Amino acid sequence: MSSLNLLFFVLIFTALPHPFVSKLEGIDVLLDRLDSKRVNSSVQESAAKAVLQRLLPTHVNSFHFKIVSKDVCGGSSCFLIDNYKRTSQNEPEITIKGTTAVEITSGLHWYIKYWCGAHVSWDKTGGFQIASVPKPGSLPHVKDGGVKIQRPVPWNYYQNVVTSSYSYVWWEWERWEKEIDWMALQGINLPLAFNGQEAIWQKVFMNFNVTMEDLNDFFSGPAFLAWARMGNLHGWGGPLSQNWLNQQLVLQKKIVSRMLELGMTPVLPSFAGNVPAALKKIFPSANITRLGDWNTVDRNPRWCCTYLLDPTDPLFVEIGEAFIKQQIAEYGDVTDIYNCDTFNENTPPTNDTNYISSLGAAVYKAMSEGDKDAVWLMQGWLFYSDSAFWKPPQMKALLHSVPLGKMIVLDLFADVKPIWRTSSEFYGAPYVWCMLHNFGGNIEMYGILDSIASGPVDARVSENSTMVGVGMCMEGIEQNPVVYELMSEMAFRNEKVQVLEWLKTYAHRRYGKAVPEVEATWEILYHTVYNCTDGIADHNTDFIVKFPDWDPSLHSGSAISKRDQMHALHALPGPRRFLSEENSDMPQAHLWYANQELIKGLKLFLNAGNALAGSATYRYDLVDITRQALSKLANQVYMDAVIAFQHKDASAFNIHSQKFLQLIKDIDELLASNDNFLLGTWLESAKKLATNPSEMIQYEFNARTQVTMWYDTNITTQSKLHDYANKFWSGLLVDYYLPRASTYFDYMSKSLREKSEFQVDRWRQQWVFISISWQSNWKTGTKNYPTRAKGDSIAIAKVLYDKYFGQQLIK
Repeated sequence: MSSLNLLFFVLIFTALPHPFVSKLEGIDVLLDRLDSKRVNSSVQESAAKAVLQRLLPTHVNSFHFKIVSKDVCGGSSCFLIDNYKRTSQNEPEITIKGTTAVEITSGLHWYIKYWCGAHVSWDKTGGFQIASVPKPGSLPHVKDGGVKIQRPVPWNYYQNVVTSSYSYVWWEWERWEKEIDWMALQGINLPLAFNGQEAIWQKVFMNFNVTMEDLNDFFSGPAFLAWARMGNLHGWGGPLSQNWLNQQLVLQKKIVSRMLELGMTPVLPSFAGNVPAALKKIFPSANITRLGDWNTVDRNPRWCCTYLLDPTDPLFVEIGEAFIKQQIAEYGDVTDIYNCDTFNENTPPTNDTNYISSLGAAVYKAMSEGDKDAVWLMQGWLFYSDSAFWKPPQMKALLHSVPLGKMIVLDLFADVKPIWRTSSEFYGAPYVWCMLHNFGGNIEMYGILDSIASGPVDARVSENSTMVGVGMCMEGIEQNPVVYELMSEMAFRNEKVQVLEWLKTYAHRRYGKAVPEVEATWEILYHTVYNCTDGIADHNTDFIVKFPDWDPSLHSGSAISKRDQMHALHALPGPRRFLSEENSDMPQAHLWYANQELIKGLKLFLNAGNALAGSATYRYDLVDITRQALSKLANQVYMDAVIAFQHKDASAFNIHSQKFLQLIKDIDELLASNDNFLLGTWLESAKKLATNPSEMIQYEFNARTQVTMWYDTNITTQSKLHDYANKFWSGLLVDYYLPRASTYFDYMSKSLREKSEFQVDRWRQQWVFISISWQSNWKTGTKNYPTRAKGDSIAIAKVLYDKYFGQQLIK
């Protein structure tokens, strides 16, 4: 047995979980009922085999899969890995049994990781490393008697309600199939299934006499549907064509069908009260109120101030029931778990506990009238983001407004701000320990590995624990693969993980071989980018992608306006406004480690280039680490330019501002050398979904707008949500971020030359003009951005290291 396998055995068998014993009323009943809805064993076994076929087509006959009952696993979900008792060379080598197809595919992943040294990640984070899997006939044996791994909690939840817009919006079935395979290999058994709901709503609302013209104002464009669904906006980027509605419903049926084949329980949407404006006219006596503004620049009624039907109004239950039943008519009786976030960033009109309890009861009644066994799954973000309102009495009123076990709460931000600790385990309600991790689909190396490795265990073993699952609730995917691999493993870990030891084996698996410089790099990464302990929600505020909007004049009297101080999280609820300027008149990007330490790690990583030049995972990580180091350097260079400006040192200002602009160009060239950091992929996938020229124009506008201004502007004021979904993508840097920064520096230079005030209002007008021109580039002929890389990532990274960090690499 190799030393790698031996180390994995130490990790595995010191962490064998105990069976989950439910102490929560209703959860065991729910689990039994969901088990009864699963497709038959042969369908699940075939689905698991199909995952193997797509992952390791050469080994499709090397594994034997079998569904077993929970009795084999002590009453819980598990997978078992054993040697197949072969009587001929043509028979399988390894048997993997599981209580569902997801358990089988989890067992497959566990085996190829911990016996074969393989690695699975998203294509856009380097993809699979399966070269280390021995050829058929030579697969490693497990110990006599096999291995059994049980889930310590029943569910592994996946997705955020906005992931569908930040990551999945332009996906076709080919990409969805890969994602569901990835989910199955990671052990995810409780995923959101949010596609296609607008087609359901079309049918439901038209039965209430709402016209398609009314719905054109209600639905947003494709890239903003998540916020239209939550009632934050309407119409922005729309309308939706019938082609889109039909496409997405067909796609959703494929998604749900595949989830079911693999033994997953899809979580479907339900009615949260958001209604078209026309409904107020159709039902004039209904209790429908218009909500306040959500982040428009001037309360433009074309987008702002949506309508909410009060949950206590009888019409609420009628519509909610119709929606649930329409979904069942389309998909079948596939689940009992429904998501609803009526109170997410939408504070109730009163804190009266009786009123709050009646609201919760009405929301649940709308679900249960459509599905008598319905369970309400609610994001617990409100308890953090609006903690000033949701005090213990109000929390209890909402959580206890439905029968115990009929509401499951996602402790959405448990990796940083766990609510379970301060709420007596959600006052007895079952909850899922979730990692939020990412905002806006930003690209930044960030994580809290120690929290991930210990937090779920601490929650589960706490006194009177009501934890029933773990989950990943990132706003955007396809970044920081190490974070998501470790978090996925916690669905099967009964004890805390020793992260440094785990990282050694992770690096070996990810690149296919052990390289000392790489191991040393990952130790540095563990202590720097993946050790953010400041309690700040990391939303990338690096100045290249989140350019500061302020007057840099030292004595301008308005160095940073109150609005600009807090623009980093764009008027979202208080706790998410983490970029505080309380102690400084200067903008501050989030930095929780010494960049010099990361640069040391980059040097080590570059020195491993000869050994790993053929590794796609190595090349992805090299680009990402280099980008991270250069981006943090650019923050300091920007500050140097500002200080020179304030000291009226034109020569120094010119040096630093030009260096900042050159950094943007150089990082763009670096990103262009890897397929996974290209703007073109995002734009072309949007255009590919179009069925006519009009849709192509609309979809490209949606795609360009989301990653830049995000929301509306006027001629003098930029969007309040600008750069929320910023991206380090080649093409976006040189064609959007570069001219924006260059224009800003031009105004600073003019101020120095003419000894005049910095014209902040003129700068903002220019910024809006740059944004509108870029978003609407189709008016003058759309530029096609590459979807294939150009250049050698290793060579470019070496040049940039020498250029900016001034140290020679070991030859």
